Amino acid sequence: MNTQAALIDLNCDMGESYGRFQIGNDEAIFPYISSSNIACGFHGGDPLHIENTIRLALKHRVRIGAHPSYPDLSGFGRRKMHLPAAELEAVVKYQVAALKGMVESHGATLAYVKPHGALYNTAADEEETCRLIISAIQALDPRLALMGLAGSTMEQVARQQGIEFIAEAFADRTYTPQGRLLPRSQPHAVIYEPEQAVKQVLDIALRQHVLSAGGLMVPVHAQSICIHGDNPAAVPILQALHAAFETHHIQLINQRDAARG
Repeated sequence: MNTQAALIDLNCDMGESYGRFQIGNDEAIFPYISSSNIACGFHGGDPLHIENTIRLALKHRVRIGAHPSYPDLSGFGRRKMHLPAAELEAVVKYQVAALKGMVESHGATLAYVKPHGALYNTAADEEETCRLIISAIQALDPRLALMGLAGSTMEQVARQQGIEFIAEAFADRTYTPQGRLLPRSQPHAVIYEPEQAVKQVLDIALRQHVLSAGGLMVPVHAQSICIHGDNPAAVPILQALHAAFETHHIQLINQRDAARG
């Protein structure tokens, strides 16, 4: 086992509650993460919840990213939508611009963009979707990074276009032998057991691979590990990860430097 000190980012999808609908447990999660992907209102989040989530991120010195989706509030952004290219680009730009403006109103800086749900999965494989997302981001701020699935088409296109890419892997999702996320419609797609999540993250952080649902070892080179905020086991998983990180000499990115630009 490689025991050399490693540096990792823990990110979580946050601010997804809206109206009277409570999603996740943001206040309990924030102390354990270093990056927050804040919903932009199209799959979850409303102006007040988004504002409060930004405040929590700044309080805990957590890096802030925008988490745009297809316009699919009733489906929580997890249904693929076939939008004309110009509309999809505008949808992404609108959401990122809104969150960017709100973050800047607090004297802070938006650091990156991470697509949500079906948009994320589509961009992992479809080059045109990647290019539209990147075009929307760069029109707003060329300094914004893009976070996406490690080893995906999104990573290839981002690097070709010279945009900073944050390669991401998952603590609470299982993988296909092709290195993609197992669809949520299939059994065991979501990990709820802290022990299983810890093993998967240690494999990624220390050995650069993950055991797929088919039993194959898949190479994964990731800078950031995601836990989903709507996973009811998110807090126990994060607590177990922190304990494992201490044992294995893995450090989180410096939260103090991440929150403000």
